[in-house]
Amino acid sequence: MIHHWEGVVFIPRATLGDVLALLEDYNQHSTYYALDVERSKIESRQGDHFTVFLRFRRHKVITVVLNTEHEVQYFRDSSQRAHSRSSAVRISEVEDAGKSDEREKAPGNDNGFMWRMETWWRMEERDGGVYVQSEVVSLTRDIPTGLGWMVGPFVNSIPQESLAFTLGATRKAVVARTRK
Repeated sequence: MIHHWEGVVFIPRATLGDVLALLEDYNQHSTYYALDVERSKIESRQGDHFTVFLRFRRHKVITVVLNTEHEVQYFRDSSQRAHSRSSAVRISEVEDAGKSDEREKAPGNDNGFMWRMETWWRMEERDGGVYVQSEVVSLTRDIPTGLGWMVGPFVNSIPQESLAFTLGATRKAVVARTRK
C-alpha cells in the first residue's frame, strides 16, 4: 500500500534559521516529537548531510515499534528558502520493545507496517514567519486476510495522523525555542 500525505503549517515570528536548527537537532527529536519518536541520535554529520537513528513508537489497537536509519540532506535554496530530503535506508520492526528479550525482526520478516519511507521538508520565510511543508510517502504491505479489523485502522490512519502530529509538534517546539 502507498501512503502519500502533505501538510503545511505556519510558524509566526520564526525565522528559517529557527526551523532548520530544530529539524537538524536530531539528538533532541525524541523530546520534540515524544511519543511518536522514542529515541533519536545523530550517527554522523558531514555539513548538511546527516545519518540519523530514530525509534518510532505508535499505538492504535496494537503497538508497533520500529528502529529506523535515515540519510538526510539539507539544501539552502536562498536566504529565505530551504528544503530537505530524508530516505529511510533501514527499517526494522522491534519485537518485545523495552523488555529484556527485545530484538529486531529481520527486514522482510516482519509485519510490514512500514516498508519504505521518504520525507521532504520545504521551508520559506515570509509574511512574518516561516511556512513549513512536509510531504511523506511510505509503503506498507497489504493487510493479511482476516486481520483487517485489527491492523486496518493502524495501517490506514497512522501516516496521516503522524504527519499532522509532526507538523504541530514542529510548530510548538520552534515557538518554545524562540521564546527562550
